[in-house]
Amino acid sequence: MGFLHAVFERLKQFLECSRSVEADNACRDRLEKTIILFTKVLLDFLDQHPFSFTSLIQRSLEFAVSYVFTEAGEGVVFERFIVQCMNLIKMIVKNYAYKPSKNMEDSSPETLEAHKIKSSFFTYPTLMEICRRLVTQYFLLTEEELTMWEEDPEGFTVEETGGDSWKYSIRPCTEVLFIDVFHEYNQTLTPVLLEMVHSLQGPTNVDDTQTLLIKDAVYNAVGLAAYELFDSLDFDQWFKSQLLAELQVPDNRYKPIRRRVIWLIGQWISVKFKSDLRPMLYEAICNLLQDQDLVVRIETATTLKRTVDDFEFRTDQFLPYLESVFTLLFQLLQEVRECDTKMHVLHVLSCVIERVNMQIRPYVGCLVQYLPLLWKQSEEHNMLRCAILTTLIHLVQGLGADSKNLYPFLLPVIQLSTDVSQPPHVYLLEDGLELWLVTLENSPCLTPELLRIFQNMSALLELSSENLRTCFKIINGYIFLSPSEFLQVYAAELCKSFCEILKDITTEGQVQVLKVVENVLKVNPALGPEMFQPLLPSVFRGIMSGERYPVVMSTYLGVIGRVLLQNKSFFSLLLNQMACEFGQESYQLLGHTIEMWVDRMDNITQPERRKLSALALLSLLPSDNSIIQDKFCGIINISVEGLHDVMTEDTETRTFKDCMLMSASEEPKVTEDEEPPTEQDKRKKMLALKDPVHSVSLQQFVYEKLKAQQELMGEQAFQALMETVDTEIVAQLQDFLQGF
Repeated sequence: MGFLHAVFERLKQFLECSRSVEADNACRDRLEKTIILFTKVLLDFLDQHPFSFTSLIQRSLEFAVSYVFTEAGEGVVFERFIVQCMNLIKMIVKNYAYKPSKNMEDSSPETLEAHKIKSSFFTYPTLMEICRRLVTQYFLLTEEELTMWEEDPEGFTVEETGGDSWKYSIRPCTEVLFIDVFHEYNQTLTPVLLEMVHSLQGPTNVDDTQTLLIKDAVYNAVGLAAYELFDSLDFDQWFKSQLLAELQVPDNRYKPIRRRVIWLIGQWISVKFKSDLRPMLYEAICNLLQDQDLVVRIETATTLKRTVDDFEFRTDQFLPYLESVFTLLFQLLQEVRECDTKMHVLHVLSCVIERVNMQIRPYVGCLVQYLPLLWKQSEEHNMLRCAILTTLIHLVQGLGADSKNLYPFLLPVIQLSTDVSQPPHVYLLEDGLELWLVTLENSPCLTPELLRIFQNMSALLELSSENLRTCFKIINGYIFLSPSEFLQVYAAELCKSFCEILKDITTEGQVQVLKVVENVLKVNPALGPEMFQPLLPSVFRGIMSGERYPVVMSTYLGVIGRVLLQNKSFFSLLLNQMACEFGQESYQLLGHTIEMWVDRMDNITQPERRKLSALALLSLLPSDNSIIQDKFCGIINISVEGLHDVMTEDTETRTFKDCMLMSASEEPKVTEDEEPPTEQDKRKKMLALKDPVHSVSLQQFVYEKLKAQQELMGEQAFQALMETVDTEIVAQLQDFLQGF
């Protein structure tokens, strides 16, 4: 502690010394470095040992506030030192160790002590002085900034804050300090800030540069404190009576205010802004996107993104302005030169496209033509390419099946982004996969080029990274899009990749792989099992070993259920192969399989798979095989469970119907908030119509199979077989089969 107290003494000496050392003196740089090093000691100590620092709070606040917010600092302070002092104040104000609980008694004595010191220091006059000086001195645009605005407008807009910049740069540092102090003492400071706003009502004379800069600074403060001012400022009224008019002052000297006001609205949009004022705002945005000043146009684009991205955004209000907004944004995109600015404008465009979806179609021609050129120009700029990929994702979603016209540009972009042998994939892969997926989902048909890109997949599956889930979705996309063409070319390679993956993957990953196999069996029951034959024994083994993870077991039974129901002959081959492996007769093995199935039926939670299990086991009937008859009771149990899952009772007619049956005529109603169905949604619907789960009535199937078994065995033997089933289950079965 002695050392730390000495730091303050030393700091004062060095600061006084710096008065007489000119800026061009060789010592100046060393002197400033030493001062910064000393302040860093204080900051680090406060960060690491807040309670030990308690006895230094008073001294630190007096020191920092006097140098930064009173005349004491004049001629002594320099930028890095101001930043350090402000960070010291900020860290004391915001320190959780110094904040008592709502119920004071629950706080530690150390916390209460620190809180008391803070409270006695931050009196009304001190807080008012800090607030006024922050706004009217530190928030003012500097000569350097105004010069940069003129000479490098894009650099000026990018220069804005972000990340940890408050630790090192003066503007973000003053803004973060203001936010924290205002948050902590908002009841004291709100009237002070509102008084500043009040004193600046009405338009400002364009020749009065100083007042313009002060107005800019005060509006900046109102934007930063938006959440704190929620109840104290009627923003909607202020917007109508004052701010809208300020946006319409065309004079070039008024541009700091035009830029600040549109920024300010962006800060308030998600805090408090009446929905019915939005059309007035869109009108203003359209005008400002044509402003003569580039900085104003870029700031307007940012506010547009906040407005469109907001929870209360309504497409119907925005549509009348869509064409002109889109055209003006596109012009801005072409006009800006810097990579960061292009990315920024692209993100705004993406956001607009995403929110209006299909309604964007008439206006995207220009963008579609420009993106290939921008892609070519951005070869060195991977982050800009990521922004282009994001834009393309939203474009494809908006264009739906029409996105096929983009393929000459789109497919090479996907090819490059997802090729792990190309260096850019490190940056582009995630967005590239997403684009590949939405392209498939919206594709009306499979083209040779779209099929060829799949060559990238086996290397991606080997990576087995966090992108694996998207890869499986892409494979499913191909399976639904054109199963025969796709599987003919890639099934063998895919099966090999899957066998590798299954050796070393989480249970969730196993389920994902097997769901893909299940989809193959759905789209191609005749050839699917053969194509993925090498993978099926491990599924069978999993069932026989009584796989302990319910979700995995459920998926195993789904795969085998499909084979049994839709490809009997292949199931027999698989059964024989596994019987040899287990050293059993194939019918014995079938008996064990049915036993396991009945035992683990509760693992299956999806109604589709439960119905599939019932259909699959019933498909073994009629049979004169003693083992199947031996398991008859289990087959009936599962069938009745399945009936309970899928049958709904019509209360008027007292009859049951299978709620899983689908008819082609049923068109799902699309409400305004829902996305219209993609091409893939339509394909899945067509596939579902052919799927036994959705096309075969379980009630009818049970009835037919039991009737056939009865005919095969004769009435007496059949009754004896039925007596092996629990009487309660038989009664339920008869209930379901009334009317047959």
